[in-house]
Amino acid sequence: MGAGRKQALSKAQRLLILADTGGSNSAARGAWKDRLQQQLCDRFGLTVTVAHYPTGAQYNPIERRLFSQIGSNWAGEPLGSYQKILNFIRTTKTSTGLKVRACPDRRDYPVGVKPSAERLRQLRITRAKLAPKWNYTIAPSNCCDIRSNSLSISSRALITPS
Repeated sequence: MGAGRKQALSKAQRLLILADTGGSNSAARGAWKDRLQQQLCDRFGLTVTVAHYPTGAQYNPIERRLFSQIGSNWAGEPLGSYQKILNFIRTTKTSTGLKVRACPDRRDYPVGVKPSAERLRQLRITRAKLAPKWNYTIAPSNCCDIRSNSLSISSRALITPS
């Protein structure tokens, strides 16, 4: 990354995350929102807007464009080791030239960790007018009150052009 880009990123105040709707980063998961609050908003002073794709591959460009290519690349061959899985993922390319980088993540992620109800009430969340269940903004804890400001996310944030 060039010095100019690093400098621009270090001055960033807002971040948009386009996320799927399943697993640990589900729109319904309090732990996901709590980690965003702690590790991005509060730690770096960022206001983070999250737009979750609706359930289904037709809305999620990663699922639609990439996962099918990964599946075709390994074409039913047994996945006997992490190395073999990584090699199949790393050698996947789409017809438009998208390449995949993958590396093992050996960190321990405790299962069933849930923030308390009190902690969830302290999150600085403002729900969007469009699909508020899936779209929201989280502000840093040491920031001004964003709850009074209306938040709108355009439909383009939910569905990206092919």
